[in-house]
Amino acid sequence: MRRRVVLITDGDEVARRTVAFVAACLGARFLARSAGNPTPLTGWQLVDAILQTPVDPVLVLFDDCGDAQAGRGEQALALVANHSAIDVLGALAVASNTCRTASVYVDCSVDYAGRVVPCGVDKDGVPHEDGDARVFGDTVGILGQLDVPLVVGIGDIGKMNGHDDVRRGAPVTRKAVELILTRRGHHGGS
Repeated sequence: MRRRVVLITDGDEVARRTVAFVAACLGARFLARSAGNPTPLTGWQLVDAILQTPVDPVLVLFDDCGDAQAGRGEQALALVANHSAIDVLGALAVASNTCRTASVYVDCSVDYAGRVVPCGVDKDGVPHEDGDARVFGDTVGILGQLDVPLVVGIGDIGKMNGHDDVRRGAPVTRKAVELILTRRGHHGGS
């Protein structure tokens, strides 16, 4: 049986805490070993860990630590996304200020207020005024080269000027993950 996975292009400590919280709320599994800045495991190590999880969907973090090129996070993400035992449900493309050259077109975004918008957002979760449907970030560029069925833009996970704080229930990250799960026909843990 293929493991269902949500790819998330962030890996710092705040993202780790936030995604762990959201996974617990949604009955999903968070692969804590994927957290790090940059991604601490290789793609093969991540695939092995994903396949050993008792519950899916599995939320997995990938981070290039500001590398504008295809760094460790993007390399691992590509391997995981292309593995025959992995069913990618979608990806959260996390905006950052570290890079204006790497970008990906998103299907939609969830802004800082939890609204689904048809354009990209910045690190603070503010929609692009010009309607640009891209998200800019250091780990997002690879997503456009992969067969990801749904790419959702989001600001900096767990932050966005306090709007996505875990003490408030991480409403933006939760909404974005729920959006992927719902649109891909997944309702609750398995």
